[in-house]
Parts: sequence; C-alpha cells; structure tokens
Amino acid sequence: MKQGSHLKAELILVFVTVLAGLGWIFSKEALAGLPPLFFMGARFLIAGFILVLAGRRFFSGLAWADVKKAMLVGWVMGVAMMFWISGLDKASNLGVGAFITSLGVVLVPVFGRFIFKEHPPRSIWVALPVAVTGLGFLALGNGVNYEIAQWLFLGAALTFALQFNLLSRLSTRIHVLVLTAIQLMTAGSFLLLLSVFTETLPESVSLDVAGWFLASTLIATSLRFLLQTYGQSLTPTSHAAVIMNLEPVWTAIFAAIWFAEAMSDHQFIGCGLIFLAMLISRWTQIRAIFTAS
Repeated sequence: MKQGSHLKAELILVFVTVLAGLGWIFSKEALAGLPPLFFMGARFLIAGFILVLAGRRFFSGLAWADVKKAMLVGWVMGVAMMFWISGLDKASNLGVGAFITSLGVVLVPVFGRFIFKEHPPRSIWVALPVAVTGLGFLALGNGVNYEIAQWLFLGAALTFALQFNLLSRLSTRIHVLVLTAIQLMTAGSFLLLLSVFTETLPESVSLDVAGWFLASTLIATSLRFLLQTYGQSLTPTSHAAVIMNLEPVWTAIFAAIWFAEAMSDHQFIGCGLIFLAMLISRWTQIRAIFTAS
C-alpha cells in the first residue's frame, strides 16, 4: 500500500475521532429536549437505515446465521449505549466521562482472557494498574466518591469490552459496513423498546433540539461510521487502533470550549493516567508503527 494512501487514511481516521468527540456535544444538547433512551434508539435506528442505503450492494448473499450473530452483538451494543446515554444525561463533566468510557479499550483483552481463554500481551497487565490508579484519582476529586454518571460510564466501558470481543469472533464474511448497520438497527430497536416502557415523550420538540438530533444522527453516527469504514480499509489495523484513542481527548477539548468545563487537578491526573493506560495497552501496535517506519 502506498505511503500516500496511509497518510490519507490516517487523516480520515483523525477526523473520525473529531466527529466522535463532537458526538458527545451534539448528544448532550439533544438530551435537553429528548428522553435519553428514545433519543439514542431513534438516532441509531435512523443511522443504521442510512448505512443500509449507502451499502446496499454489500447485503447480497448474507447468511441468516451471520445475521443472528450480528444482531446479538447489536443487542450487547444496545446495553452499552443504555449505560452511556444514561451517564451522559446525568454527567457534570463530559471529558471525565469520555476517558472512563475509553477504559473499554484496556478491558477488551482482559475479557478475552477470562471469558474466551485468550492470552493477552503482557502490556495489558501493566496498563491495568495504571488505569485503576487513574480511576482512583477521579474518585478523589469527589471526596473519595463517584458520581452516578461515572458508574454508568464504567458500566458502558465494561459492556463495550464484551461487545468488542464478540465482534472479533464474528464471521469475516460480513462486510464491516453491513455489520455496523445491523448492530445500529438492533441496538436502536432495543433502546426504543425500553423507552416505550420507561419514558414519556415530550409533547413538542424545539427546532434547536431537532437540529442537535439530526447532527447526532447524520454527522456523529452515519458519516462517522462511513468514514471510519473507509479509513480502516486503507491503513493497517495497528495504525487505526492507536488513532482511535484520540476520541476522549477531543471530547474533553470540545466540552471545555462549548460548555466551559474544567477539570480539577485530580481529574486531570486521573484522565491522564487512563490515557497512558490506553497507550500502554496498545504498545504492540505502537511498536509496530515505529518499526515499520
């Protein structure tokens, strides 16, 4: 693969992390006028349908057994998003929430070890205590206590780690765009079903809230996953995995700009340690990048 293609792909993936960070802002604004589960369910269902339209040619010849596996992963994704959107609805600091959620990256191989009997690299066992120390610093900022939102983000991280493990075991015959579309539509349907039994819809929605909803759906979900699929097809997996770690950094920056959020010293150190743990967990990929260059 040409160096120019690598650079193009990596710039696309950096932009994808920017869109992911903006998605936190769009979603928080939309929650001002929409119930969280309904918002997330409708967003994912519409975004999944758009991906179906965009990748129609990839859906031919799908085996029902593969579709069922993709739907199972979509249901797990729905549970993870239930935690995430509930945490976002209650969060006082989006940057902190983004770093806690990103712990899923570190926990993926841990789940693989204890559930699927895999053998993760030794760097994971170095990353784990660093990540736990980071969580400890986040707690110190609240008098050795966690906000309910932080517990919800941690629940999202744990469930995302399970989802990623299931994803890696799906048949490679499923195109990544098809897999993403099925996951989004399954998760969206699950969240909307939960919303029917637990939430009350507002009688009206302002134009501002409708605009944030569309931005979340079209930009932070549909466009993001289309670009991510394209970018990952042009660059080695190791490069993509490292670049995707930028999402919580962008989220913290955008939250500081848009909501004038500021982290305490303890929160800043905690988020820094979690980011360090993410990099340590990706040490094999990082070393491969520098070796190749």
